[in-house]
Amino acid sequence: MFEKTNRMNLLFDFYQELLTTKQKAYVSFYYLDDYSLGEIAEEFEVSRQAIYDNIKRTEESLEKYEEKLGMLKKYQQREKLFGELEAQLKAKNCLDEQVSKTLEQLKNID
Repeated sequence: MFEKTNRMNLLFDFYQELLTTKQKAYVSFYYLDDYSLGEIAEEFEVSRQAIYDNIKRTEESLEKYEEKLGMLKKYQQREKLFGELEAQLKAKNCLDEQVSKTLEQLKNID
């Protein structure tokens, strides 16, 4: 379950602007704030089933966005390559303060 929650949080980070206001709210409460379906239903005065259905549809939408755009996959590939590059530079004693700073800046580019 942790892996799915982590994946949904990452997909939400990348694609939330493509979701409706309601989808954003439900997914945010469910995955980010760890509300139960019942708590969300009470908050929005709808049925628990309505919340469940909306979250499932939103999960499918997020997966479709990722399938078409691949932003999460590319992010994960970049992170892996940055880690490998950093390890290689450390192994060769080439990782000075300036190189570390440049790597950190590269990682933080949106």
